[in-house]
Amino acid sequence: QVQLVESGGGSVQTGGSLTLSCAASGRSLGTYTMGWFRLASGTEREFVASRDWSGVATYYADSVKGRFTISRDNAKNTLYLQMNTLKPEDTAVYYCVADANWRPLGTTKPGDYDYWGQGTQVTVSS
Repeated sequence: QVQLVESGGGSVQTGGSLTLSCAASGRSLGTYTMGWFRLASGTEREFVASRDWSGVATYYADSVKGRFTISRDNAKNTLYLQMNTLKPEDTAVYYCVADANWRPLGTTKPGDYDYWGQGTQVTVSS
């Protein structure tokens, strides 16, 4: 079993930055694809970014491309999401996810991810 625990959420003003972290435990996720989804009030879960173990298959949602950066430290079993130039529409609960299946083209489907964290709130005020 895998446990994912997010941290680093908080409240910032428009244009600010936050870095989310996701600590994985239970087993090594060295070969897993990991990523982030978000859920804003009244909406469905939205894919944010994903990164395979090598970093070759890294994908971003168009809404965050150029502002967010996903990275991972395989030795520490930790995933990061650096978020810059934050906007009010980035306000959401952010979830760390892990996919046990290697997908060279990645996936944006929530159902393809086997493990989910409990989420961390990000609030961006105007």
